[in-house]
Amino acid sequence: MAFDGTWKVERSENYEKFMEALGVGMMKRKLGAHDNLKITIQQNGDKFSVKEASNFRNIDIEFTLGVSFDYSLADGTETSGIWNLEGNKLVGTFTRKDNGKVLKATREIVGDELVQIYVYEGVESKRYFKR
Repeated sequence: MAFDGTWKVERSENYEKFMEALGVGMMKRKLGAHDNLKITIQQNGDKFSVKEASNFRNIDIEFTLGVSFDYSLADGTETSGIWNLEGNKLVGTFTRKDNGKVLKATREIVGDELVQIYVYEGVESKRYFKR
């Protein structure tokens, strides 16, 4: 599948502002901006296995398209959400358990990059990954 592979973050746009909107403290934002995130994605039909490895944590996530699951952000914020496939994009909607606010995420292959877009409280960030 198109998303399969190991992807390493190459660059980010507006990521610190996005983390600030989430309520992440300044020190964690500065560290998070240089997290060296690597994502390994394996798709089997509508089931996904995602391994996230960074300077701060390693986590394995398994989800099925259209089925709600719990997910903890890198700063410890607990969410519940769902991923769907819309055309060639993975589209996620996650609700924070602490305040009920919604975080949207999309993943799309553009050329040879995986582009991940986050939107929270009107603040958008993009992260670009290469295999």
